[in-house]
Amino acid sequence: MDSFVDNEPLEGAVVKGTVVAIEKDLAIIDVGLKTEGRIPLKEFGAAGRDGLIKVGSIVEVYVDRVENAAGEAVLSREKARREESWVKLEVMYNNNERVEGTIFNQVKGGFTVDLEGAVAFLPRSQVDIRPIRDIAPLMNVPQPFQILKMDKRRGNIVVSRRAILEESRAEQRSEIVQQLEEGQVVDGVVKNITDYGAFVDLGGIDGLLHVTDIAWRRVNHPSEVLTIGETIKVQIVRINHESHRISLGMKQLQSDPWEGIEAKYPIEAKFTGRVTNITDYGAFVELEPGIEGLIHVSEMSWTKKNVHPGKIVSTSQEVEVVVLEVDPDKRRISLGLKQTLANPWESFAEKFPVGAVIEGEVKNKTEFGLFIGLDGDVDGMVHLSDLDWQKSGEIALEDYNRGDMVSAKVLDVDVEKERISLGIKQLSAGEASAATADTAEPGGIRKNAIVTGTVTEVNEGGIEVRIADTDVTAFIRRADLSRDRNDQRPERFSKGEKVDARVTQYDRKTGRIQLSIKALEIAEEKEAVANYGSSASGASLGDILGAALKDREKE
Repeated sequence: MDSFVDNEPLEGAVVKGTVVAIEKDLAIIDVGLKTEGRIPLKEFGAAGRDGLIKVGSIVEVYVDRVENAAGEAVLSREKARREESWVKLEVMYNNNERVEGTIFNQVKGGFTVDLEGAVAFLPRSQVDIRPIRDIAPLMNVPQPFQILKMDKRRGNIVVSRRAILEESRAEQRSEIVQQLEEGQVVDGVVKNITDYGAFVDLGGIDGLLHVTDIAWRRVNHPSEVLTIGETIKVQIVRINHESHRISLGMKQLQSDPWEGIEAKYPIEAKFTGRVTNITDYGAFVELEPGIEGLIHVSEMSWTKKNVHPGKIVSTSQEVEVVVLEVDPDKRRISLGLKQTLANPWESFAEKFPVGAVIEGEVKNKTEFGLFIGLDGDVDGMVHLSDLDWQKSGEIALEDYNRGDMVSAKVLDVDVEKERISLGIKQLSAGEASAATADTAEPGGIRKNAIVTGTVTEVNEGGIEVRIADTDVTAFIRRADLSRDRNDQRPERFSKGEKVDARVTQYDRKTGRIQLSIKALEIAEEKEAVANYGSSASGASLGDILGAALKDREKE
């Protein structure tokens, strides 16, 4: 009894036993207990199948139970092998070593791998670097794996075949990268195409061919030029030896079309191109493969302002353009579309010189006048002061509405500022001339004459006055109200107030009169300085003006 207690193995241990008999497919094994245990020969693997297990063979077995209901020991060769494997695998896992295993079955989410007795799980995502459709070639083939996770309490082992492949691939990539140089021209195979470029296989390592490096011309999508599986010649543009990233280029193998661009596209020359892209700020026009210019929205039309470029041109449309500017350093060409057409303001000035009478529709009515639609899609403006000789501008403006057809006289055409000034009251300028001839000073109203007027209207832009003893009205702009900027405020004048001003412009033909209080003040100051002092007299401007006023009072 003492002997039995001392030698009794604990359940759950791996012990050595002796094969005492072979019965059909079972091996009877004595492990030193008072009873033997039975283990199927198939648990011994190849040794059991090949008859290597014989009477007298010493084997390691796992004691599951000392005695079962039949009075026999419950032994397991498979569990013994598993225990042996766990101990060995834990050492290899801690040392980050590879293990040998065989994929033998497919389960949900992956596969099972035999690691010399221990069963591990291989997730489907860890089988290969890229998803594979057919796993059959990898089944029942011994191959290396990397242990990702071990949990002995739960009996879980997770392995990866992909980690081994990536490690090998990294070594291979490093070797290939060392053989490549920037500027080198190599052949590659297009493996994948994306919106931003194509990945090219250079023989074990991939390089990125960006869409902007495919051609000098605009390429909207790489698939326009490349196809998967196509062999192409590329130049290595840049190599990052740390990340093993390689940038490739195709256009670098072609001559740069921007060389000598200034001589090829001189300023103000006309060319024909194709619209390739339209944006909110303009349209890009391809002049030749690899050369594009921009028509800014402001250079698209003489008359259509604040209109989206897509309403003027369309993609793929052939257009004639004029070169406005060439910048070879920034690779930019500025083009003009409207310059290929006649300037409507120049055409209008030639067709309708100053003094000509035109007819047009009232397009818009604002607080400072009317806008009249004219030939060539241009507008002319009739200022408040040019509406009527008798009525004030604001009252006369009430007589007109949008859509009315009116006649007017051309007063001025400024081609550079794209402005046309019109007058309606000037159509009856003869009445004003007669009135001024009878009532004005000898010689009538003339340029540089000093006149007195009564304020009839005050608005934000200036004041309107009626010249004394006449029915002639004129408008004095804000800037002409005073020499001092602080006094150029229309609100300091009131209706009925009398003011003196100088005639700065008088056109007998059109009857147009311009007055300026500022010009009168400047003229009076110059006269005072000339009569009462000089720059060397030592007298102040106040003294000079004071003396001039005293003399004026005596008169």
